Amino acid sequence: MHLLYKKNLEMSGRYLLDTNAVITLLKGNSELLKLTENAEWLGISVITLIEFLVFPDLSDDDKILFNSFSERIDVIAIDKSNKELIDAIISIRQKYKLKLPDSIIAASALCNNAKLISADKALTAVKEIKTISV
Repeated sequence: MHLLYKKNLEMSGRYLLDTNAVITLLKGNSELLKLTENAEWLGISVITLIEFLVFPDLSDDDKILFNSFSERIDVIAIDKSNKELIDAIISIRQKYKLKLPDSIIAASALCNNAKLISADKALTAVKEIKTISV
């Protein structure tokens, strides 16, 4: 059972969306819409921004919708001055042997005290963050 469909799901908080969660949200998933509408903070990693925009079947309407969405949330960038994020990326990558993009997304959730919304099973192994499955 997906966590989004649990009756007692927390309806406010801080959430970072993985690429697959953004796709699910923009397709109009009602449970995810409800969750994100009530969020106190919503963000994506710059990796999610890139992954979404390079999707091969992306229509012009999809790009417009995504750009509108990404302007309303925080996009977590990787900057050499953000030592906390870089250290978290390295630590997660080494500890869990994740691909670099997944390590960046997980570390972005960790450093922003956010729950990660994702369908990626590999990310559920990261014990330092709470993952909500879509």
